[in-house]
Amino acid sequence: MSPNPDVSVVIPTRFRPGLVVRAVRSALAQTHRDLEVIVVVDGPDEATEDALAALSDDRVRVLTLPEKGGAPNARNRGAQAARGAWVAYLDDDDEWLPSKLEVQLAAAAASGATVPVVASRLINRTPRADSVMPRRLPGPGEPISEYLTVRRGLFYGDGFIQTSTIMAPASLFQRVPFTVGLRRQQELDWTLRALQQEGAALVFASEPLVLWHQDEDRDRISLHSPWREQLEWLRASRPLFTRRAYAAFAMSVLSSMAATTRSFSVFREILAEARGHGRPGIIDYVTYLQIWALPPGIRHQLRDKVLGRTAAPASAPASRQRVDVG
Repeated sequence: MSPNPDVSVVIPTRFRPGLVVRAVRSALAQTHRDLEVIVVVDGPDEATEDALAALSDDRVRVLTLPEKGGAPNARNRGAQAARGAWVAYLDDDDEWLPSKLEVQLAAAAASGATVPVVASRLINRTPRADSVMPRRLPGPGEPISEYLTVRRGLFYGDGFIQTSTIMAPASLFQRVPFTVGLRRQQELDWTLRALQQEGAALVFASEPLVLWHQDEDRDRISLHSPWREQLEWLRASRPLFTRRAYAAFAMSVLSSMAATTRSFSVFREILAEARGHGRPGIIDYVTYLQIWALPPGIRHQLRDKVLGRTAAPASAPASRQRVDVG
């Protein structure tokens, strides 16, 4: 392994040896070979350490933390240990397509940005269908907070960024760490704060380069609904959003978490927050009402009908399964 590789791949993990080995193999299979893989084991986990040792690749480094600190802390520790000029994050339950780093390094070089934050589209794999996200890339001059939050349709958003797609200079991750303790919107929080740095710009590779698995029967942070915690984060992060983006986030993402309470007082509190500190549009109001009125299962069915999604055959290879942009 090169003492100073181009890219340090950082993978946080805990108690998922089979999944993390799959993720590591997808990193080692990159067409860009000058890399190291830092697997940060979030607390003692002998099974995971044994599974990683069996890979027998000197590009893999294992950093085992003395106690569990959560994925943001594990990512930060990995970035601090990075030897590469670039850091690219990979969640342990995701995979990269082989050209991911090669394409992103080329996009960074072509961008002209002093501090490029490079993301990409991904293939979102669920039991219902494969879909490509985000549906569109940012428009010229479009505020990134609006791109990532404002909806153009009732059942889906257009903008999106996910941890396993992000690559940026190691120095940026070291200056702007992930927020430890934040359970939801970790990527959004980091991206908006990172883009406040002088010279930072978001660059997207237009093709999907990541396989985002959501079909395993396992616990995911995205299944939790800490709406009160998320409201406090939103209020503290108000300067990072335009008023349009602030209202859109409150009335879509936040309300999707809070609607499970079925509380009219919570309904009024979030609406007042969006109106008092944001600038809602018509779609935001309609979205807000349908989120509170319709059970999540019905909303998902309606969204799939709107997007024309159908489930891909389970036996079909990944390259031949149906992929919808949605």
